[in-house]
Amino acid sequence: MTHATETSLRPLRVSALLNIVAVLLLLTCIALIITQTFKMPMGYVAQSLTAFIGQLLILAQFLPQHQPLTCFGAANTVTLLRAGITALFAGLMGQPALTPALAWIMTALAIAALILDGLDGWLARRHGTQSLFGARFDMEVDAFFILILTVLVWQSGKAGVWVILSGALRYGFVLLGYALPWLNQPLPPRRRRQTVCVIQTVVLVLCLTPPLIPPKSTVLAAAALGLLALSFAVDIAWLWRQNRLSA
Repeated sequence: MTHATETSLRPLRVSALLNIVAVLLLLTCIALIITQTFKMPMGYVAQSLTAFIGQLLILAQFLPQHQPLTCFGAANTVTLLRAGITALFAGLMGQPALTPALAWIMTALAIAALILDGLDGWLARRHGTQSLFGARFDMEVDAFFILILTVLVWQSGKAGVWVILSGALRYGFVLLGYALPWLNQPLPPRRRRQTVCVIQTVVLVLCLTPPLIPPKSTVLAAAALGLLALSFAVDIAWLWRQNRLSA
């Protein structure tokens, strides 16, 4: 990275860091409240913070894609809050079974994340702060949230281990792209993908609520997985046809 590029990135990095510190403090407070209220082990806090910081370390390399903007922006701050909520869910992995009260608290947090998911894109368009970084940040938080939810649904006994495929499909698609480069071609925008992502998230959250138990939770999770697999199949078929046409 050249000195000029490094200098131009400095205001953006400072803006991003200030937002990260604010959300990190908020996340720590919420994690501590959950720990004390529901008698969770202190490992819950450490695990949540680790998940949050891990997300940021992975995405930090893409921050230059937010240029020429020098402000992190409200839209990315909203996505950052969603990453914090995702981290709170990640902290539950490997922990004791959720009590009904905690399950409802987490459901409320998941609903907040879904609302914020619709808000960040609107803010970016309204303020003219769309960027490749913002789009990737949003997509990666969505994917990680779904993966964590699938693990928790399996962990809670609401569905078999196969439910984790719902969260793993996207990462498997990315890995397959290294072996089949034609999968890395850009896909045309489709509302279908966003709709399926929202349905997947809603179904997994519903599966974590106390009233929904097997076999209903299992059937619902299986239906959502089938819908997601179909969406991936449609995109892969489109990419394959494009590859054949350009060969």
